[in-house]
Amino acid sequence: MDLAERRTELAESLAEVRDRVGRACVAAGRAPGEVRLLAVTKTFPAADAALLTDLGVTELAENRDQEAAGKVREVADLRPAAGIRWHMVGRLQRNKARSVARWAAEVQSVDSLRLAEALGRAAGNARDAGERQQPLDVLLQVSLDEDPARGGCPIEELDELAEGVARTGDLRLRGLMAVAPLGVDPRSAFDRLAAAAERLRRDHQEATELSAGMSGDLEAAIARGSTCVRVGTALLGGRGLASP
Repeated sequence: MDLAERRTELAESLAEVRDRVGRACVAAGRAPGEVRLLAVTKTFPAADAALLTDLGVTELAENRDQEAAGKVREVADLRPAAGIRWHMVGRLQRNKARSVARWAAEVQSVDSLRLAEALGRAAGNARDAGERQQPLDVLLQVSLDEDPARGGCPIEELDELAEGVARTGDLRLRGLMAVAPLGVDPRSAFDRLAAAAERLRRDHQEATELSAGMSGDLEAAIARGSTCVRVGTALLGGRGLASP
C-alpha cells in the first residue's frame, strides 16, 4: 500500500473513531471536546504516525521505550513542525526512566513510588541538560483486576502514591489511567475507577485527567467520565509491524 492509500485508510478510520467518541459523548450528556483522542502507534511505523499528524492527530502514544525512542526521532525528522505530544502508556521499568524523560510529555503508567522517584530524577536531569523544558506529566495507573502482570497500583494505595508524586518537583500529577479487566463487562470496573478519580481530586485538584477506554470499550469509559481514550486497533488496524 502506498502512502496515499494509507492516508485515505487512516482518514476513514479516524472519522469513524471520532464519530464513535462524539456519539458516546452525546449519549453521556457531555461535550465531545471533553474527551481527547490518543492514537496508540505501537508496532506501527513512523510513517503512519506522520500521516496521522497530517490528519490533525498530534497526541501519540507508545508502550515500549525500546520502540518509542527511535520512532520519536524519526517522526520528528518527517514532520518537524507537527508539535506532537508523545505519551508513554505501557509498563515501565525504572531503568528506562532516563530515556523516557527525554521524549515523553506524559507517562500514564506510574504505579509505584520507586518508579515515580526514578522518573522525577530523570526529568530533573533532563531539564538540567536542556533535553526538556517542562515537568513530566504523570498519570497513576490503577489496577482494576489485581493482576500484577498487567501493572497498576491497588486502589487502596493510590493516596500514598499520589502524595509521593506531589512531593516530586519535576513531576506533575495529572490524574488516573486504567485498563479494563479481561473477559468481563468493563462498566463496573470503570465505575470503580471513576470513584477513585473523584476521591483523588479532593486532595489533588489539578488531577483532572481520567484515561480510560480503548478500541473495544471507549463508549463505556466515556459514559463514566473518561477524558482520554487510547485507540490503536480501531484507528490503525491490525497489521502492525513487529516491535524491534
